[in-house]
Amino acid sequence: MAARLASFGHAVTTAANGQLALDIFKEEDFDLILMDIEMPVMNGFETTNRIRAIEAARQWAWTPILFLTASDTQDNLITAIEAGGDDFLPKTVPEAVLQAKMKAMGRIATLRQRLAFANQQLTEQACIDGLTGLCNRRYMDLRLDVAWADAVRLGQPFGLLMIDIDNFKKYNDHYGHAAGDNCLHAVAHAIDGVVHAANSGGYTTNAFAARYGGEEFAVVLPCTSDAAVEGVAASIVEAVQHCGIEHVGNQPWGIVTASVGGGYLPVAQGRIADLFRQVDQRLYLAKDNGRNRAVASNDSSNDTTK
Repeated sequence: MAARLASFGHAVTTAANGQLALDIFKEEDFDLILMDIEMPVMNGFETTNRIRAIEAARQWAWTPILFLTASDTQDNLITAIEAGGDDFLPKTVPEAVLQAKMKAMGRIATLRQRLAFANQQLTEQACIDGLTGLCNRRYMDLRLDVAWADAVRLGQPFGLLMIDIDNFKKYNDHYGHAAGDNCLHAVAHAIDGVVHAANSGGYTTNAFAARYGGEEFAVVLPCTSDAAVEGVAASIVEAVQHCGIEHVGNQPWGIVTASVGGGYLPVAQGRIADLFRQVDQRLYLAKDNGRNRAVASNDSSNDTTK
């Protein structure tokens, strides 16, 4: 069978038994699996069951499985379908029928790839803010709930930042909304760069940035430290400054700047809404103290102003 399929131009990988087939499947992607029923170590029904279990943990995963058999009895057919198989193919199938079957499976493989791509696009559209490329508010709430629940369960620390672009309404009024969109994109990119550096540097675990709404952004910092929260907040203020985006209505700097409020809990407990309230108050404090700064602790001496 492998030789026949190869003669049609297909790339074929073979496995001597079910366990080897399973091991190969975990490491490679296939368009089609032809499964023998009787095999040493693990038979075809069990192998198929395990393949379907692996696919159940993968997004948009499904590989057609054709059972090869010399005995297409009713019991074998029922067992094959129940195990997760999709069709039956006699080992003595004529050449023309085999070629026709492979063409049909090729069409299915193409449609499956297109469907997976379309679903991926829809998922990204549902989770990603189209303007900034960051997580959108809906996806942020979902990820935040999971991160907070894990931190509470494990008694881990938790940090949160809220960022607001200073005098952004004045920016839109003066430069126009198209320029405002470009500004939001640039600031989001600067914030995301700081968060990526924090993750890479080991200052936090699985931190992420999101567009909270309008010109406001949020950064979630699970499993971090008080010093890391303050450091990330200060770095975001500096990163936005370094964008160097002209803003004549944002004096005395004349460029786009951001204010940041931060909060940190050494042990996550209670409601995440309480931490948001604390962070929001510190964001307003940063605004009241002159903007272009971060207030990330009760000690206002950690303000970053340039």
